[in-house]
Formats: sequence, structure tokens, C-alpha cells
Amino acid sequence: MKKIGILTSGGDAPGMNAAIRAVALRAFDEGLEVFGINYGFAGLVAGDVFPLTREILADKIARGGTFLYSARYPEFAKVEGQLKGIDQLKKFGIDALVVIGGDGSYHGALRMTEHGYNTVGLPGTIDNDIPYTDFTIGFDTALTTAVDAIDKIRDTATSHQRVFVVEVMGRGAGDLALWAGVAAGAEAIVVPEKEYDIEAISKKLTDYREAGHDNAVIVIAEGVMSAADFKAELDKHGDFDSRATTIGHVQRGGSPTARDRVLASKMGNYAVELLLAGKGGLAIGIENNQVTEHPMEELFDEKHHADLDLYDMNNKFNQ
Repeated sequence: MKKIGILTSGGDAPGMNAAIRAVALRAFDEGLEVFGINYGFAGLVAGDVFPLTREILADKIARGGTFLYSARYPEFAKVEGQLKGIDQLKKFGIDALVVIGGDGSYHGALRMTEHGYNTVGLPGTIDNDIPYTDFTIGFDTALTTAVDAIDKIRDTATSHQRVFVVEVMGRGAGDLALWAGVAAGAEAIVVPEKEYDIEAISKKLTDYREAGHDNAVIVIAEGVMSAADFKAELDKHGDFDSRATTIGHVQRGGSPTARDRVLASKMGNYAVELLLAGKGGLAIGIENNQVTEHPMEELFDEKHHADLDLYDMNNKFNQ
């Protein structure tokens, strides 16, 4: 193996640049050439490929997003698209790939391995919804952003004696809502993994108000419903001065936290080790603070499990 390609795919996540940097710098140390591929699998098929250098990578660890850009490219699910990508790998002499992204990106990565190009996947997504990893690259930064926003919303809730329903991202997973809700002291958390009881939430808020606790924050995951829809449902069950707030895509941006930078660096370094050992079709994770790998096929069959102990704990805090 002499040349490695790197691409980012799917939604951007803080720490992707740190992962790209780690892969490239470790590869340089092994005497390998490294190529960046712009716009994910779409860029691979288009041949939007260029050599990476230490100079290009010099200031990237602190930057959010992905300087390799990202794009959706459903055509890569078909063999025709995959073969076009392979033609470009051959053209540039690239022997192996590192793909940074989520579940959809891993499907494309596995196809490349099946076609004879060892590919390793790194979990780059703020949703934290990838099996066999305790945390994904970008989750900690998105969580920090969400908690900061909720803390600010709490100031307004307190000043005006209001109930705020705050929607966080996460796609179909409730991890961001769970962690942000606990960290921000939310009176209620609503996630896809747990049935919610709107009447019980309404009664709790009413009891709080009668006891002098005259403001509240409800954190809801986008995979349940919008904040506006939940507010409308809540208002049917109680007399609340309520507001709905969606934090939105600000959660996907910003300079990555130190935790995300280190996590991305550890995973990127390990990806090169696996490729040097001639291995592919593997997804890297962090489990019990140890970097691990699993065959990608196992991830497709395994369902992500949110830490519902956080949900139960928060409910006990708010009895």
C-alpha cells in the first residue's frame, strides 16, 4: 500500500477535520501518500481528488465542518456508481480508503472493500447513533452547543415565568436530547426511544407552578416531533405560557471540543494501523475508552441503544 484516499460523507460534524488530519499525518509518518477527495462519494466518482500536504492540514484541527466538503450521492448504492468510483481510484493509484461519516457512508465504504479496496470507516455524526461506539465524532461539540443554548433559554424562561419546549437534533436517536436535558437540568426529556405521557408532564409542570417553581424547560428530540407541535399538544393539557424553540443546525457547526479533537485523532491514527495490516470493511469505535473495530456488516444488523438510564435518572430528579 502506497496511497490512501480520505473522504467525508453525509452530514458534517465537528471533528471531521481533526480525523482527516490524523489519518494523513500518521500515513505521512509511514511514508504513504495521501489524497483528499472532495464532496464524498460524489467527488470520488467525479475525480475531484487532490494530494494532501502538511501545509494544507496545518490549521485544520480547530476548524468545524469538513474542508473536504460533503454531499449526498444515492447513486453510489448502485454497482454502476461504485465501478465509476473504482475507475477513479485506479486513475490516481489509490490503494485504500478512509470514509468519515454515518450509517449511509458505511454502506458505500463496505462496497469498496467488497470490490477489493480496503476501506475503514470512522463514525462522524453529531447524532451518536452508530452501534459499537460509545461516542461518535462531533457528538460532544454538538452537545456543548445545545447545552449552552438551553442555559440561555433558561434565563428567559426564569425572567418571564414560562415553559420552553426546546428541540435538539439527533435524527432518529435521542442521545443529544438525553445528555443535553440532564446537563441543562430539564424538567422533562422526550425521546424516540421512550413513550411519553403528555398528561403526566402537564400535571408535573402544574404542580411545580403551584409549589413556586414557575418556569420549566422540556427538551425534545427531533425524532419525536417538532418543538412547535409538542408545544401545541402541551397547551391542550394545561394553562401554560409556553414557547417553542428549535436550536437547529448551529449544533452541527463550531470549533470542536478538545474531547472531539482527541477522539478523532485516536480513531484516525487507528484507521491507518488497520489499513497497514491489510484490513478493510471495518468500522472504528470507542468502547470503555478503548479504540475498537467491528465488521461493518455487524453495524447494519445492530440497533443503536440510547442510554435510557439518563432518562430514568432525570425523571427521579423531577418527581
